Amino acid sequence: MRMTITLVLGLFCFCATHANGASKPIQLFNGKNLSGWTTWLKTSQHTDPQSVFTVADHSIRISGEGYGYLATNDEFENYRLKLEFRWGKQSHTDRGERKGTALDSGVFLHATGPHGNSHDGDGAYMAAIECNVYQGATGDFLLIRGDDREGHLIVPRATVSQASFTDSDGFPFWQPGGQKRELHTFGRINWSKKSLEWKDQRDFRGSNDLERPYGNWNRLVCECRDRSISTWLNGTLINQVSDVYPYKGKILLQCEGAEIYYRNITLTPLASTKTPK
Repeated sequence: MRMTITLVLGLFCFCATHANGASKPIQLFNGKNLSGWTTWLKTSQHTDPQSVFTVADHSIRISGEGYGYLATNDEFENYRLKLEFRWGKQSHTDRGERKGTALDSGVFLHATGPHGNSHDGDGAYMAAIECNVYQGATGDFLLIRGDDREGHLIVPRATVSQASFTDSDGFPFWQPGGQKRELHTFGRINWSKKSLEWKDQRDFRGSNDLERPYGNWNRLVCECRDRSISTWLNGTLINQVSDVYPYKGKILLQCEGAEIYYRNITLTPLASTKTPK
C-alpha cells in the first residue's frame, strides 16, 4: 500500500512538473572559464588580444574596452534566463565618447544572423531584442536591426501596452492594460517607472530605480515564452512585450565601454503554452 501511494505521488509530481513546463536549469556559465561562449569585438572579431572577456572570482568580467559581446554557442527559444550583474571600478575605461556617461551594457535576447551583423555600432553586435543593463535604464527593451547572411535586413519588432506619455524621443513606457503599440526596425520600450528626467550621465539614479547601490549585485530575469518577453529586476516586474521578432537565437552579453561582471547565469527551458495546430 505504501509503495502504491509513493508511486502515485511520484507520478502526480512528474505530471504536474511537465504540465507547468518546468525543466532542469542549464548552467550557461560554469564559473571557471568561457566554455560554451564565443567572443566578438568590432576591431578584432573572434580574437581578444586585450583580454576584454575573462573569468575572475567565479564571474565573467567584461573590461569595457572596445565594443562587442560574448555570445552563447547555442540558440534558445522559450526559456527563463536568470543572471546577476554588478558594475566594476571603471579604473581605465572612463574615456573617449563614453567619458562621464551612464554605465552601459546589455543582455541581447534572440540574437540572430552572422556575428557582427548589427547596424547599431556598425557591426559591433547582432540583430536582436536587447534588454538594457544601463544606469537608470536597466530593463528597457531596444530593437537592434541587422543584416542576414544574404545581406537582407533583419527587422526586429515588438508590441507593448503603453502608458499615455512617452519619453523625449517619442518612445513608449510599458504600462499594464495600456493601449497596444507596435514598434519595428528600431526603437526603445522604456521600463515602467523609468525617470522622465533620465539623462545619460554617470551614476544617474531616478526616484523609482530598483538597481542596488554601486558595487552590489543585482538580479535580472528575462522570461521568453511564445514570442513574449517579461523582465524582472531584483524581484520586480518592470517591462513586458509581446509579438516579438526575432523570437529565438543566441544570448549576448554586451561590451559597451563599461566594466561589468556577470555571474550565476542559468537558463530554464519552458514549454510553449500555445495549443499545437
